[in-house]
Amino acid sequence: MAHAHHHQSPLQVNEEHRGFRRGAAFIIGGLTSGHGVFHWLTQSFIVVLPEVRDLLLGGSVIAATSIQTTREIASGVVSLPGGVLTDALRRHWGWVMAVCMAMFGVGWILMAAGGWTVPGSAWLTSEQSMAAGEASGELNVLGYLLLLFGMAVVGMAASFWHLPAVAALSAQFSHRRASVLSFHGVGGNVGDVIGPVLTGLLLSVLTWQGIITIYGAVPVFLAFLVFWAFRDIGQQRHGEEQQRPASTMRHQIDETKILMHNGRMWGITAVAGLRGMAYIGFITVLPLYLADELNLKLQDGEGGFENLFIRGSLIGLLVLVGIFASPIMGYLSDRFGRKLVLIPGMAVLAVLTFLMASFGDTLAGMTILLAGLGLFLYSDQPILTATAMDIVREGTAATTLGLMSTSRFIFSAVSPLIAGALYTINPDNLFYYTTGLYVAAIVILFFIRLPRPAQAPTGDGHHDHGHGHDHAAHEAPVEEEGHGHDHGHRH
Repeated sequence: MAHAHHHQSPLQVNEEHRGFRRGAAFIIGGLTSGHGVFHWLTQSFIVVLPEVRDLLLGGSVIAATSIQTTREIASGVVSLPGGVLTDALRRHWGWVMAVCMAMFGVGWILMAAGGWTVPGSAWLTSEQSMAAGEASGELNVLGYLLLLFGMAVVGMAASFWHLPAVAALSAQFSHRRASVLSFHGVGGNVGDVIGPVLTGLLLSVLTWQGIITIYGAVPVFLAFLVFWAFRDIGQQRHGEEQQRPASTMRHQIDETKILMHNGRMWGITAVAGLRGMAYIGFITVLPLYLADELNLKLQDGEGGFENLFIRGSLIGLLVLVGIFASPIMGYLSDRFGRKLVLIPGMAVLAVLTFLMASFGDTLAGMTILLAGLGLFLYSDQPILTATAMDIVREGTAATTLGLMSTSRFIFSAVSPLIAGALYTINPDNLFYYTTGLYVAAIVILFFIRLPRPAQAPTGDGHHDHGHGHDHAAHEAPVEEEGHGHDHGHRH
């Protein structure tokens, strides 16, 4: 008996190990942590953008904002076809996410290489290295091209990562969709807070290219951990999906055609696009505003360290309050309906952004307004995603995400350039431009009929026992406004 027990132990250990990786806490925690890494690096680059502009791009605001435009274009190019491929290649999601994490790091290393092309580049920040960059006063063409190419790689890797990650969470937690996606968004928010504050501190000691070089190495090593953790996440089928055969490319193309004829999906996509335009234009130019108008930048003599720390902290503050607000907003939208959360939230964003034109030219005023803005700035995106999932058919989760992402990136691609051009005319134009986009999104959302979110079954013994999934919804959602059903949503 002892001998038989000895041979069964490895199998038992392996089953326990697989069960651990399939637990709800592990899946949500792991994907949320990965999300944080992507946002940590992306938001860190926002903090160093004034230095990139002044030391590498000859002070050009348009060249600086075009880096974010490149990211939006690259992300949009891969989103829709990436969504179709992700649904069709579900069994290989672990490989997809591991490769995306590695390429994300490679992209940042390429961008850092652009900074090393500056004559006199060094790891440590010094007056000599600053003077070397400012002395030329011209755009460094090679460095600029490396920045654009690296950012394109970053954008594609980040866009592709989100497709299987969000699709897996949406499918496995269908009755708590907005809540889980909002919690997943909190991981991004944590990265958005830690990245800017840490980068602001490091920027007083290290050059921007030195910081990005170190940061870029982290995702490359994390790729191995990602593959170990999620190598079989796409094979965890449940609910209705257990009775359905695995997707084929032809099937996904057919499902995509049906999706394209869903009018409400296009409405939500337009709202997400305008919302994306507002965000990317604002967050790209904000650090330039803080450096130029509030003088939060490196200076000769004293004050450099404090200024950089405050700049990074302000951008981090924008997100910090969202860490607590986002899950609450997700829960409220699950409980009371998407519109009752989305429309008031966007209205607050519009008002606070408009007030920045009058009160954002002081450190105290900007601090208060950014804190208020953070309550809603990051909480509505996961709710918009959940809204789209409420509408569409089962089996097209990643395709839907791809469509939304592609549309958002199409809208957003030109936004940093528009915001940058308006900023050069008058810094306050940044806030008027962003406010107008929020108002347009509110108007469109007001006229879209949305289904009520699927409610978790009660009293039937179906509970989540920590295995990482809920049972799929079998009923068509009820209209929020009571206008009847849209036959284009899930069946």
